[in-house]
Order: sequence, then structure tokens, then C-alpha cells
Amino acid sequence: MIIGVSGRNGAGKGAIVDYLSERSFYVYSLSDMVREELKRQGLDETRDRMIEAGRALREAGGPGALAEALVAQLQPDRNYAVDSIRHPAEVEVLRNFSPEFKLVWVEADEARRFQRMQERARPGDPADLAELRVQEERELANSDAAGQQLLAVQAVADFVIPNDEGFDELHTRVREVFRESLFFERPTWDQYFMSIAQVVASRSNCVKRKVAAVVTRDRRIVSTGYNGTPRGTRNCNEGGCPRCNDLAPGGTGLVECFCSHGEENAITQASYHGVSLQGGTLYTTFSPCLQCTKMIINAGLSEVVYNAEYPLGGRSLDLLVEAGVKVRQSGLKA
Repeated sequence: MIIGVSGRNGAGKGAIVDYLSERSFYVYSLSDMVREELKRQGLDETRDRMIEAGRALREAGGPGALAEALVAQLQPDRNYAVDSIRHPAEVEVLRNFSPEFKLVWVEADEARRFQRMQERARPGDPADLAELRVQEERELANSDAAGQQLLAVQAVADFVIPNDEGFDELHTRVREVFRESLFFERPTWDQYFMSIAQVVASRSNCVKRKVAAVVTRDRRIVSTGYNGTPRGTRNCNEGGCPRCNDLAPGGTGLVECFCSHGEENAITQASYHGVSLQGGTLYTTFSPCLQCTKMIINAGLSEVVYNAEYPLGGRSLDLLVEAGVKVRQSGLKA
């Protein structure tokens, strides 16, 4: 879950972020990247310099550059609060990255915001309401595509939270946003197990193609396997397989291939550890070859889910169907 926070100066964005931080959200600010740029240039931080440096970064890298740099750091197993969102392109980047992204716009009237600025006394805050209005005119809308466009951000917010009362009321409204954001979609079981199979494939030592299989029973993984040379022999990437290391064309030199396939290893590993696969489902990153297909059938597996089609796998799929094994292709991106 990613909750973005935006609003005018002094509206209370920091109060919301602090509240989420105390509740195990990891906090990021797009302004931190602007601060890093000022530090790199050896410049002290002022509001005008922050605005100009942010504009320059968007101009150089595109209007969503700050958000693009941020999402590269995010991990899928954490909740995040992201503030200082000042351009609609940044919202678009965060939404494309995560369907669970929700944008909160925090609102407060001008007099209350100005009062908060006077109380916090940050460098660069306006000295009077006239100066505040001049500052905000540059931030709310801009003919420069790289400039701040807060009004456009406000227009695409998922939630608007008024912050004209105390912290208790503000926190109540944040909790309401949180509860409304809980109905996110989880991966399907196919997506879940196929994603695991793709991670298993990263352990493959074959120099030609990385393939892996995961066998499940009752939605529980009972065996995994990836392609590579047999136990106790040299790995393929260490010169262990003459066919692969000679870079043989596809479909040729198979009698010289020492590598076992991912499905084959998943089945033999189960046998090695005395685990029955009868009635199980095999998830494989490529549809099985004919040899693996025969092993799948004789191991008693009831279903095969594959991600990409193996170049020589047409007859294998027909044989699986003839043997009564369910076969389907997953929708996960290969």
C-alpha cells in the first residue's frame, strides 16, 4: 500500500506522514531528491532553490522523474507514505507502479495555514499573507511543463482531508482513508506460484535457458526444481555440459546434453525426499518437453500450468491431455 500526501504549504502534510510513520509506514519524500541535488551543487536549502531545483530535475528527466527515481527503491512487502507530490506526472508514475496507490490531498484555509507557518518559523516561509499568495501562485499552476502544478495534483486526488481542527480529528480522517484503502487485490494462486517458479529459475546453472518448476498440493509447495547438471557434477556454467557450452542450435545435440530439466528435477527431488506428487499441480516457466511430460504423467500429477511455450512442446501438451492431465497457460508475464 502506498499513500501519497499532497497539499498546499502549511496544510498539514507532515502531520499525516508522521502519523503513518508511527504506524509502520516507510516514509519517503520527493523533496529529498531535490535536497540531494542542492547538496550536490553545494547550495544551502531555501524554498526558492527547492522549487527551481525540482523544476530543473523534471526538465532534465521528464515531469515524472522524481517519482521514477523513488519507485526504484520501493519493495513490494512494505507500506509507504510519500509526500511532496507536486506534479500530476508523479501521481501517474506512482499509480502505474502500484494499483494500491492512493493520493490524499490535505486541505486547510489560508489563515490557518499561515498561522502554522509562523509557529514553525521555517527559513523561506512567507512573512505575510501577500507573500504567501505570491509563493503559491508559482506552485499551484505553471505554463512550464516541468514546474509545480499543485492544482492538477489536487484534481486527481482519491481523498480530500480537511485539516482545520485538531490532531484527533485529522487522525480519525486518516484512519478512514486507511480503512477504505484496504480492499486491494492480492496475486492469484497461479500468479503466486508462477512468480515463485521464476525466482527458482534464477538458481539454474544452465547457460542456454533458465527453467524451473514448482509442485504444489492443496496450495502448498511440496517440491521445486530448476534445470542444470546432475547432483555432484560440474555445473553447466562451469563447463559441465558439452552441448550447452558448444552453443548447439535449438533442438540439436540433445544426446550430449547433461542438463536435467526443471520439471524433471522437481519430480526427482520429491522422490529423493520421499514426497508423493499424486494429485498435485506442477507450475513450470516453460511448457514441458516430451521426456518431462512422461514423468509428469507417471508421477500422478493432475495439472500442469505453464507460463511460456517450449519450442518443441506441442506433442507434449497433446499427450498430457490424452492422459487426463489438465493443462493451462498462466497469464503471468514471461
